[in-house]
Amino acid sequence: MEAKNVMTSNPACCNPSTRVREAANLMVKNDCGEIPVVDDSGTLVGVITDRDIACRCVADGKSSDTSVEDVMTSSPITVTPDTSVDDCRSKMEDNKVRRLPVVDESGKCCGIVSQADIARHANEKETGDLVREVSEPTEEASKSGCC
Repeated sequence: MEAKNVMTSNPACCNPSTRVREAANLMVKNDCGEIPVVDDSGTLVGVITDRDIACRCVADGKSSDTSVEDVMTSSPITVTPDTSVDDCRSKMEDNKVRRLPVVDESGKCCGIVSQADIARHANEKETGDLVREVSEPTEEASKSGCC
């Protein structure tokens, strides 16, 4: 099975100049914790997560009028529509991320594969392994004192 079989297609996106408040509202409206950040051509330039908002905006005392560009995760780990679900799971585990933007051959965002998407299609052991690996604290997170 491949990413294109389990991903959320055509996710809500924002651009780097979008305000954090607007990105948070997109998360609420779309019941998600990550919004891809794309340039005017639709090319993925980053992602903003609920954690980015909490740790890089709120915890740092920034306003909800801050631009997404100032708090987003640049250079996110991505997959293509043809990436196997097993490879998606491995990338999530190796990089301790819960979501992977899916980009086409031109770098445009065409979907997102989430931990939940994989859990719906994996066996219990694979799902448990994924949750355990992604949830292990990183040394960087332990030092930051955030979240």
